Formats: sequence, structure tokens, C-alpha cells
Amino acid sequence: MKRNSQLYGVLHLLLHLAEQRSPVTSEVLARVNQTNPVVVRRTMAGLRDEGYVRSEKGHGGGWTLACDLSTVTLHHIHTALGSPSLLAATAPSEATGCLVEQAVNAVLHQAFQDAEHLLLTRFGQVSLAMLSADVHARSLARGGSPHHLDHSHQA
Repeated sequence: MKRNSQLYGVLHLLLHLAEQRSPVTSEVLARVNQTNPVVVRRTMAGLRDEGYVRSEKGHGGGWTLACDLSTVTLHHIHTALGSPSLLAATAPSEATGCLVEQAVNAVLHQAFQDAEHLLLTRFGQVSLAMLSADVHARSLARGGSPHHLDHSHQA
């Protein structure tokens, strides 16, 4: 069962953008997330449609933040991504005549719904500004400047 990592990647890109004073190209962002620039453009276009980022074309163009980090939560970003499933487990068969399988499916379905509700509630409590502050604190703990992050992704 493959986990959807889109939320991880988007948050990573947004926090990198938060540190930039000028537009960042899709190619640079693709290197940050070790993906293809087309994937970055497709994902960022959805965030642009929601007003979280903006893009500028031409020489010196690229992506910039268009939102106040303190007002945007993980829940907002999750919704902007189309609210993908947070929990990858699904029943092997929805329409089954087996009473045991029906009972198992029902209890697991409810448990996963409850867990997803808790996750989304927590997502609504975490702003991008809170994540950015954590990044800065981690940079200071490494002996760096809070305004000059090491983007080498070392442990």
C-alpha cells in the first residue's frame, strides 16, 4: 500500500519559498523535492488557484508565496490539494456477502474515519508560520542563522 506524500512535498516547497525574497523557478523547486519540474508546476498551479502562491513568467520569474503564513493551516493546504486520503488502508472488497468481512470492514471504516477526523482537526491547529518558526529554531540549534537556512537536507 503506497502512501500519498504530496502533502509532505508541498509543505516542503512552501517553507522553502517562505525563505526566498525573489521568485523561485519550478526547476529549482523540483531539485528541492527531487522530482520533475512538471510535477511542481502542476501542484503549484492548484495552490495558485487557491491564492497561496503566485507565478511570474519570463526572465527572473518563478513562484512566490502569496499568503500570510500565520493564516494558512495544514488543513487549508490539504484541502487545496483536493483532500487526498490521509490513511491509505482500504477494504479489499466493498460489496461482499461474507458477514465476517462486512463486520471487519464496518469497524475499520469507522476507525479510519475517526482517525482522519482527528488528523484534520490537528491540521487546522498548525499554521505554516508555526512550521516556519520550527525550521528557524532547528537552524539556530545547528549553529546557523534563522534567516539563512542550510538547504542541503543533511540530517
